Parts: sequence; C-alpha cells; structure tokens
Amino acid sequence: MNYRIAIILILLLLHLSCARRGRPQGGPRDLDKPILVKTDPEFKSIHFDADEIKIYFDEYIKLKDINSQLIISPPLKYPPVITPQGTPSKKITIKIKDTLQKNTTYTFNFGQSIIDNTEGNILDNFKYIFSTGDYIDSLQIKGTIKDAFDLEMIENPTIMLYAVDSVFKDSVIYNEKPMYVGRTLDSVNWNITNIKEGKYLLLALNDNSKNYKFNPKEDKISFYTDFIDLPVDSTSSFELKLFTEILPFKIPSKPQEISKGHIIIGYEGDAKDFNVHTISEKASDFKAITNFDVKKDTLHYWFKNYDKDSILLSYNLKQPFDTLSVKLKSKEIDSMKIEPVITGVLQLRDTLKLKSTTPIVKIDTAKIQLLNKDSVKVKWDAFITKKRNELLINFKKEQSNKYNLELLPGAVTDFFGIENDTIQVNFSTKKATDYSSIFLTINNVKNYPILIDLINERGEVVAQKYSEKSEEYSYINLSPSRYKVRIIYDTNKNKKWDTGNYLLKQQPEEVYYFSNIITAKANWEVVQPLTIQ
Repeated sequence: MNYRIAIILILLLLHLSCARRGRPQGGPRDLDKPILVKTDPEFKSIHFDADEIKIYFDEYIKLKDINSQLIISPPLKYPPVITPQGTPSKKITIKIKDTLQKNTTYTFNFGQSIIDNTEGNILDNFKYIFSTGDYIDSLQIKGTIKDAFDLEMIENPTIMLYAVDSVFKDSVIYNEKPMYVGRTLDSVNWNITNIKEGKYLLLALNDNSKNYKFNPKEDKISFYTDFIDLPVDSTSSFELKLFTEILPFKIPSKPQEISKGHIIIGYEGDAKDFNVHTISEKASDFKAITNFDVKKDTLHYWFKNYDKDSILLSYNLKQPFDTLSVKLKSKEIDSMKIEPVITGVLQLRDTLKLKSTTPIVKIDTAKIQLLNKDSVKVKWDAFITKKRNELLINFKKEQSNKYNLELLPGAVTDFFGIENDTIQVNFSTKKATDYSSIFLTINNVKNYPILIDLINERGEVVAQKYSEKSEEYSYINLSPSRYKVRIIYDTNKNKKWDTGNYLLKQQPEEVYYFSNIITAKANWEVVQPLTIQ
C-alpha cells in the first residue's frame, strides 16, 4: 500500500512540474564590446582626400552623447555630420564639412560614445586615424590632471597643444583653436597621440563652451610653464593642475539702493584696492563707510546726512577715473537686527559672536552683562570687527557651564544712531572630556612658510596655522571627528592660497593633502607625525 502511495506522489509531482509555466532562462550576459569590422577609407590611410568616412561593426551600436564625447584633433572649423543619432546601426557615417590641412594626421576619438545596442557595452576611446600627407604622425605625450586647490578630478577636461612657431603669441589661446586635442583616459590620466615633431604649448581647460578657447570668466585653466619639445619630451609625464584666474576688476551692473543710506555695488575680479567715495556736493556732517559682503562679490556703501535725490560715487583702482550715479528713492533706513551666531552651545575653542544687519560704530560696556550659571558676573572684553557687522565677546570659558549674555537698550549703536532693544543670549559649554586634541609634526616640507589646515568630515576648515619653521602644531578642544590635513606652500607669504595667471606665467601655489585620516575621539590626545611623500 505504501509503495502505491509513493508511486502516485511521484507521478503527481512530475505532472505539476510539466504543467508549471515559466520564463525560460537566458544564456550568459553579453559582455563583449563592439568589434570593428572595416572602415572606408581604410584605417590609418595616407593621402586622405575623402569627404565621407564609414565605420562598420560586428553588431548594432548606438552613439551616446556624441557631441560631448567626440574629440577631433586637430579641431575642425565646421563640425562633421555624424549618423546614426539615436537609432541602432552597424555603421557610423562621418560627413566632413571642412577643408582639411595638408600633411596633417587627424584623430577622431569617440571617447565613451560607442555602445552596443543590447547590453550597453562601451567601446572605450575608439579612434579613427588618417593622414592627408605621406605618413601617420606617431609621437605622443601623457600626464595627469587635477584641480589645483582641492586636487579632485575634473570631469571631461580638454588637453590641448598649440604649435610654437614664428608667429606664436601667448594670446593665441583666447582666439584660436589648438593644433592637437586630447582627453582623459580615466579620472586623472590623459594622453594626446599622433603628434608631429615640433615645439608646443601644453594647456588644459574645463572648456565649458566646448569651443577650444580660453574664456577666463567661465573656464579653469592649467598650463605647463616650459614649452614641450617633441620627440625629446615624448617619454615624460606632465602634471597639470586646473585653476580659476582672478578676473580684472569690473563693475558689471549699476549699483542698487537697498534702503535709505544703503547702496550695494556688485563687482567682478580682484577688489583688493576697491573703495568708493562720493563726489556729490554734500553737507559738512555727511558721513559714509564701506564694508565688503562676506558671501558675495559686493561692496556695501552706507551714508547719512544727505538729502538729494541722487548721489555720484567715484572709484579708482589704479585705473582711469570713473564714476557711478545712483538715483535715491528710499525713505526708510535699515532697522538694526543683532543676533548671536551660535545656537545653544559655544565650543570651548570658539568666540561668542553676534552679527548685525547694519554697521556697528559704538558699544556701551556698562550696558552689557555676562553671568554664569551661579549668576556670578564674568569678566569679558568686546570688539567690533573690521567689517563692522560683528561684535565679539571674549571671555575665559569654563567647561560644563551655563551663561547668560544681556545687552540692555543702548548697548550697541549702529551707523545711523539706532540703538538695540534688550537682547538675551543663553548658551552653555561642554566638558573638556567631550573634546579631543591633535598634535602634528610634518616632515619633508620643501620650503617655508606654510599654512596647515585641519579639515573635518564636512570639508570645513576648523583651524588654520601659519608656520615659518619646523615645529609641533597643536589643535586643542576639537569636536570629535575624522580629520584630514592640508598644507599650502605660501610662496608670497601673504597667509592665503593664491591662484595662478596664464599671461603672467604664474602657477597657483602648491597644495598637498595627506592621505592619513586622523580619528579624534572624545577625551583623546592624538600625536600624529606626517610625512610629505
């Protein structure tokens, strides 16, 4: 009996298995890239004089982002017509609309644009090459490229060579296309192939307009200081670092009146010596001050005791004398608002700071009081910053304490004589054991002075030190975080990073990031030696 039951169960299972419907399993995924079958004219043809090129593959392909991916070297004045666009085909057709240069090797680098139609496998950096002369030029150069300051990779930079001949001028990069063009092979490495013997200017751009010309207003640039000599330099590797030039000073639009006695002037470029004063007829009690916006390229011009309907402002940055006329319509001056920068906790390494919407000109210390959690008065000093929109309260902070800052009416007076209302700021401090300390030593520094930046996980510079000699650098009362260290070789000793300038042949100041990640935990002291490789 048991035997019969077993037979029935087996037959039932076989029936269900046969009856079950399902999707048939496919074979292994196609991972093969498209394969070139033939070209017409032939690949690496010489004495090329055709106006149409046909490239055949072993399977259906699509062209993706062809307009941004295709690099033609030397660049053509008129872009070729390339088909298919958006439809699968086993053939690419290139119709040349330009007159080709004599005795020149041309390279059509398709980048990442050729993919197979089914699985999207990419035919990386496929090149079609031909020569209008007797032979194919075969010299090449290579190198790396990164951003000059943060050393991050740049997406799709354009690497260029300009021929240095008897008519070469530095200004050629603004007006003419280069002789040769290349692209990155991966995130940082690049090459240019099929170059003829000669002397060249090596340049790179993040060519936003895709026109192979340097526009300082929108492009980053990198240049190699010395000319490249081929074939002598063909085995070298060239490091390029892209930077943004500081533009010449310019006021691109008319100044704006924000409120009575407050005008803002937007500008572009280097505003180091930019200042403004009025040349309008004015009363003897007329007063004006200026300050720069910390977030935007804007100068704030504040003035009072002036009753005309327009004002004429003058500025001069070692340039021809110029003026700015502003119509005045506002009747109400800005109201002063003062707010603390912190909310809740003041870190032990920070200074208590209050920001004002109008310039601060006077403080009355008798109307400011700071109490701790036991209602005991705390000694303090107050300072108005150079920008006049910040009030700093400096005092000896105690750990695990609570504080109350009170500013009575009249404690702060702004440029227009407006006084504050009562302001209460409550805040606290943490325990010293909530913080960490880092002690750094740096080896193999090439030259001094240097700037040493400590950068947290959010990319913020939490501390910067300036050093003119080898020493230990201490960072106390740090919030627990993972930190990295950056040094800047301060070549001109102005205590900041300076960018480059192509026409002045000035390279940006060198920046070095240590690969070490420093983990700073609460109640830890980290002693970290670092070595520049």
